[in-house]
Amino acid sequence: MALKTDTQELLDSSHPERESGRRDFLYVAAGAMVAVGGAFAIWPFIDNMNPSADVVALSSVEIDISQIEMGQRVTVAWRGRPVFIDYRTEAQIARARMDDTADLIDPERDDQRVQRAEWLIVIGICTHLGCVPLGQRNSDPLGQWGGWFCPCHGSHYDTSGRIRKGPAPKNLVVPPYIFLADEMLRIG
Repeated sequence: MALKTDTQELLDSSHPERESGRRDFLYVAAGAMVAVGGAFAIWPFIDNMNPSADVVALSSVEIDISQIEMGQRVTVAWRGRPVFIDYRTEAQIARARMDDTADLIDPERDDQRVQRAEWLIVIGICTHLGCVPLGQRNSDPLGQWGGWFCPCHGSHYDTSGRIRKGPAPKNLVVPPYIFLADEMLRIG
């Protein structure tokens, strides 16, 4: 019987651990390759769920506001929804700011709802059941606060589009918008 040296004993005993470590590495590397290959294979299906070019084109709309006269209200379509653009008079702005301290259902100051005091831009859909409030035409009823009136259930909005009376729980929604120039507006 030959005597084993300490070095030979150490090499013989560590050999199964070395094989186990190699095997674990191969399993992890193979699993990672399967995951990467699966991601590449599935990507076309995921990419297909992105909106098409015609839908992306509708995601924003540019409006020339130079033709709108002070005191005039205009309706434009954005993402299939009416958007009310109100070129407010000094009296409408003053009334809206005066109402900042009123007891509001959905408290929000006028200056939080506009980027420029004279331009109010809101989505023209009542926040109660999705009706389109009246107030865009000169002959329409404006409600008690001079803004918009939803005849379906009696919601009244003020000159800042805030709900003042009726079942609507929220103010008219302000869409994302920016002024590209003094006379050009982009919604979306």
